Amino acid sequence: MKKPDSPIIPLVWLLAVVILDQATKGLVMERFVMFEQLPVIPGLFNLTYLTNTGAAFGMLAGAPTIWRQVFFVGVAVAAIGVLIFSYRQFRSQGRIFAHAIGLIAGGAVGNLIDRLRFGAVVDFLDFYLGTHHWPAFNVADSAITVGVGLFILGSILYPPQESEK
Repeated sequence: MKKPDSPIIPLVWLLAVVILDQATKGLVMERFVMFEQLPVIPGLFNLTYLTNTGAAFGMLAGAPTIWRQVFFVGVAVAAIGVLIFSYRQFRSQGRIFAHAIGLIAGGAVGNLIDRLRFGAVVDFLDFYLGTHHWPAFNVADSAITVGVGLFILGSILYPPQESEK
């Protein structure tokens, strides 16, 4: 078995995602008013300042504030704990898992910061075709999505060895 990687890869990704996520959200909050749109690619992509008190696609947005906050903060903290455990399990299977875990953790922390600061997540990337809009998202959401994709790809390319099962 090869020597496991140091945790530097996921830590670098975590920090990079959090910094980029918070910087872009800060710029949007500074330069836009709520619901303001700036067409970037007409008919396809706008920058739009929105907040989401719920989860993906606005789920639980109507729940009472205190319970929603406790739930989302608890889920984020639990997810970060699972990612730390997962890194320990997967770090010897290939660097793709270190990159994936760092991206997912960075996204979770970026959105957790918003929930703690504002009680909602700031979203601003708005893709659409005609009147059909994909739910707005942010850099943290993108990092989570790419990280999950890398994790799935790594699981396909580097399945656990028989001795590790």
